[in-house]
Amino acid sequence: MAKQSSHDDFIYGHHASVAALQSDQSLNKVWLQQGLNDKVRNQVIQLAKKRGLVVQEAPKAKLDELADGGNHQGVVLSIASFDYASVDDLFAQAAAKGDAPFFLILDGIEDPHNLGSILRTADAAGVNGVIIPKRRAVQLTATVAKTSTGAIETVPVARVTNLANLVADLKERGLWIFGTDVNGEDYRRFDARGPVAVIIGNEGRGISPLLKKRVDGMLTIPMVGTVQSLNASVAASLLMYQGYNSRHPL
Repeated sequence: MAKQSSHDDFIYGHHASVAALQSDQSLNKVWLQQGLNDKVRNQVIQLAKKRGLVVQEAPKAKLDELADGGNHQGVVLSIASFDYASVDDLFAQAAAKGDAPFFLILDGIEDPHNLGSILRTADAAGVNGVIIPKRRAVQLTATVAKTSTGAIETVPVARVTNLANLVADLKERGLWIFGTDVNGEDYRRFDARGPVAVIIGNEGRGISPLLKKRVDGMLTIPMVGTVQSLNASVAASLLMYQGYNSRHPL
């Protein structure tokens, strides 16, 4: 039975693909299996041309990979990526709300569920925007959108090529930059009343050495258990809510 794939950004199967092509859903590209039945092929190409979409023929093995082994019936659609903001957009949102900027910088987060959860908490805690790198990190995907439960539409996400250059730019624009590490000041003393950005490191490696050298301060989350690390989205949530607490004290 054809279906929409749960594999991040693809719809596959003849009927599901035709339905998507006939809808208003944002799409990026159409993949057709080489040697596909002419009737199906012609129908898909005709609909794709109406949408101005690129159609690419590829071997069955390529479509198997895109559909994560699902029954694609020779047709796979690539879903268009979500819209990204610019760093200037993040500053504009903060200004529109009358806030001192409060940004989150994600240094190589790889799990889409972590990114989705971070966006959900960022929306709740009043964070003005999230910044991610363009490479070697998860991007905005269908899984991120689903996990964020709608926050992907309200929290602007900016992509940058170089996080070290970004940090330098943010400092020039008046932000204090804080990193997260096992060695640092207790996060409960974190005061986010001014313009700040917090860097959350990769799930396994943490913050890159280069970024560690550029922060104004390090924050640590005290732990008394035997496991000396927290899930990246949980750590980010604690820091975001400490920021909220300092800005909105009881």
